[in-house]
Amino acid sequence: MLSTCHRLSITLLWFLVSFHAVTQAQVAMEPYSEAIRSRVDRLRYGEDVEIRGTRVILTEQVAEFYEGQQFRAFWSRQAMLDELIAQIDGVLDDGLNPDDYHAAALRTFRRDFTKSPALGPAEQAELELIATDAMLLALYHLHSGKVDPVRISSQWNFLSRPIHSEDARALILRVLSTGQISEAFEAARPEHVWYRQGRERLATYRKIAADGGWPRLPDGPVLKAGMDDPRVPVLRRRLRVTGDLDNASAHPAGDVYDEETVAGVKRFQERHGLTVDGVVGPATRDAMNVTVAARIDQIRINLERARWVFHELHGDFVLVDVAGFAVSYFRNDEPVWRSRAVVGRPYRETPIFKSEITYVVFNPTWTIPPGIIAKDKLPVIKRDPGYLDRNNIKVIDRNGRRVDPYSVNWKQYRAANIPYQLVQDPGPQNALGLVKIMFPNPYLVYLHDSPAKSLFDRDERAFSSGCIRVQKAFELAELVLNDPAHWNQESMSRVVASKRTQTVHLREPVSVLILYWTAEPRANGQVSFRNDIYHRDAATLAALDSDFRLPSRQSQNAEN
Repeated sequence: MLSTCHRLSITLLWFLVSFHAVTQAQVAMEPYSEAIRSRVDRLRYGEDVEIRGTRVILTEQVAEFYEGQQFRAFWSRQAMLDELIAQIDGVLDDGLNPDDYHAAALRTFRRDFTKSPALGPAEQAELELIATDAMLLALYHLHSGKVDPVRISSQWNFLSRPIHSEDARALILRVLSTGQISEAFEAARPEHVWYRQGRERLATYRKIAADGGWPRLPDGPVLKAGMDDPRVPVLRRRLRVTGDLDNASAHPAGDVYDEETVAGVKRFQERHGLTVDGVVGPATRDAMNVTVAARIDQIRINLERARWVFHELHGDFVLVDVAGFAVSYFRNDEPVWRSRAVVGRPYRETPIFKSEITYVVFNPTWTIPPGIIAKDKLPVIKRDPGYLDRNNIKVIDRNGRRVDPYSVNWKQYRAANIPYQLVQDPGPQNALGLVKIMFPNPYLVYLHDSPAKSLFDRDERAFSSGCIRVQKAFELAELVLNDPAHWNQESMSRVVASKRTQTVHLREPVSVLILYWTAEPRANGQVSFRNDIYHRDAATLAALDSDFRLPSRQSQNAEN
């Protein structure tokens, strides 16, 4: 066998030979440089350059690249163009539209190549601009997403990846010099297994659509095990289409809602976030009757969200899935722990952002945020000041002194002019429970325990004022503290029993990413779907299906 050193030497030699061959071809293309320069000048003058029914999108980036390469031609071989077209067609599996990347125009150039081994100067110049624009745009969208998340949410603070950069120009040159187009497209995609499985599930659901989709379950009485109903054969067909019922299983030909079909309904309910009881009521029927086209769009939307963030998901981190009402802990990129969560009500949305967990507080006090005082507490206190004492809430003035709540004329205050802090003492009834996990952010949002344990049993768990309540909060605290010798379940119980507030700083901060998934691929070939509780999907889908606009921050940078 060849040694690693020999293999590297052969690879390097192949690269140099390939680069030399391409460079020689480029030298032969020098007569075309004047035609390329002429069209680049039009881009620089701000003209809307239309080529065979489409137009250059990344005008500045394409112009800068060819100026830096002395207007050399790169797309002189049909094989390279064929590879680009194949890769652009492949982005359909990523939920993107090949038409966004000049697919139709590129095919007309390929037809021209079949008629003649070389294009004329004008045609070659047009091909250069449109092919390079298509490749750069597709690679950028595969890597960072087509939609600018800042336009969807002003809270967004994940990394921005400017398309206007030295790295982008170096990438184009490397790909065009080596002809490694397919490798570049594959490298641009997130490496995470979630993304790979998401692409596979999208293909599966498109196959379902091509085969006619699934039948609609008619309205009727609630279906329970053992009932005789003419809709049962339709229900079985519906479940078989999505693999919730085994196609190979033998079922009675009649209308009895048998146990095996009940089990299939339970599988469907579990992956749609519904009560897993096998009863087909309105909620289960509505979920079954969502069209396959809508589910395809849901998968596309969440593949786009994955492109926004998956390049940042590395090592150990906490991931909050708001729409899925869940918190997970990842170690070395793999989920090792999961808990149910309660998130913000639709009118008190949990913000979508990232931060770093830096400390944990046992037996926390709760300084009630001004917004919650104004919207929730003040109306109650005006009617009944005794509410404060009954809930162990102290009134603190601006000098830090405790104030008798009965001495305050609460009715004189409106939302914006309350001169007091309200602080709830530690204890089992504290709104934060017995532990909170803190990360700096401007929204006063954190992860915490809760005295309202029954809410974790609900299917949809949007009940908070924005914070994330964690069912297994002490297990999460142990994970992020990562010091089992000093901080384990036994030692944490002792601290809680002391009833004293204690703050423990993490030895190393742990990233926390608060995200929003309404479709998630599973390793078993299925997909989990969740309700769009904050109605965010529609805006993302509209942007995904619209013409591309440069991200707002990059546009601002270009203007300054």
